[in-house]
Amino acid sequence: MKTSRIPGFYKLSIEERIEIVKEFAGLTDEEAKLLQSTGSLSLELADRMIENVVGAIPMPMGIAVNFLINGRDYLIPMAIEETSVVAAASYGAKMTRSKGGIFTSSTDPIMIGQIQTVKVKDPYYARMVILDAKDKILEKANEQDPLLVSLGGGAKDLRVKVIHTIRGPMVITELLVNCKDAMGANAVNTMAEAVAPLIEKITGGRVILRIISNLATERLARAWTVVDKKEVGGEEVVDGILDAYAFAAADPYRAATHNKGILNGIIAVALATCNDHRAIEAGAHAYAARTGFYSPLSVWEKNEDGDLVGSIELPLAVGIIGGATKVHPIAKIALKILGVKTAQELAEVMAAVGLAQNLAALRALAHEGIQRGHMSLHARNIAIMAGATGELIDIIAERMVEERKIRMDRAKELLEEYRKRQG
Repeated sequence: MKTSRIPGFYKLSIEERIEIVKEFAGLTDEEAKLLQSTGSLSLELADRMIENVVGAIPMPMGIAVNFLINGRDYLIPMAIEETSVVAAASYGAKMTRSKGGIFTSSTDPIMIGQIQTVKVKDPYYARMVILDAKDKILEKANEQDPLLVSLGGGAKDLRVKVIHTIRGPMVITELLVNCKDAMGANAVNTMAEAVAPLIEKITGGRVILRIISNLATERLARAWTVVDKKEVGGEEVVDGILDAYAFAAADPYRAATHNKGILNGIIAVALATCNDHRAIEAGAHAYAARTGFYSPLSVWEKNEDGDLVGSIELPLAVGIIGGATKVHPIAKIALKILGVKTAQELAEVMAAVGLAQNLAALRALAHEGIQRGHMSLHARNIAIMAGATGELIDIIAERMVEERKIRMDRAKELLEEYRKRQG
């Protein structure tokens, strides 16, 4: 009888783990061999990055072109499985060039570490006592990472709030830590752990959680652009884009998809550079709902010339040092292609990519419908899945698009027809 209860699985060699998985799942020799074909990431390196490794899953990485950001040209590595995203980002960037491209700015890379204290008899008094001990707490936090402090980073400030929960009042101490070029989770968590005993002593309460927040409201990236109305197809299309934006601004169901499109670009860059895309998405969606109503991350307007004006602001906690970013060989190459020198620059580039992605999506929705370009690329995937190879992939894909029948059964029918003709 099959069981997933495998004591000591993590202690086994990669080969032994693969053999167990092969038997459990009924994998063929070819499938087991393919599982071990990890390309640029060796199994040995993968085994040191996460637990219970049996392989790696390659993902297509493309290059988005046409990006002019703060007067400098960038090539943007994007790792994603969804068709049309890279093409859309490139097209969106192209539309911004005639008016100078995309411009960006960002705040300092400040992350928030939260220390939760419970069972405090006088929480508001405890808040004052913690604030009074600010210098001592920051000193203790900074003792944990002298290198970060020497680079100009470290714990810079402290704030305290009292929240009321179903478990009673809680005193939440927040460390504000400048993480410089790191995402910062390890540094912030270590500092939060270190100051916990001191906070317990000060308050007489009990500290439970000591952890970073992924709602990085102190670490914002911004991008903005002016798009010539001729680039999008005229003022009528500009108005259509504004109507699409207004829909998202008024309806969270539409806003969720609007923001997903923005994150298509941002997360693709995060994946290419091995940044924590889960933290980015959590922070972005929470930021979109910070007012109590879920809203778009971008804003679109029309200026007095009838041109389209777009802007975006969101928390982007990314790094260019530490973690997988400096371990994964492709991530290192992706960063080299980008040519970014700081984590702030990377965050700004990602915000610019999100804005360009959003522009392309809104233009498609307002002008030609999202399916036209997207489904044309999707048709190629369907043709491949049906068994087409070589030039037949494009032939069958084009035929399905013409017929507007982009389905597996139709792809197989067309493949059979062409094979009969060639036979």
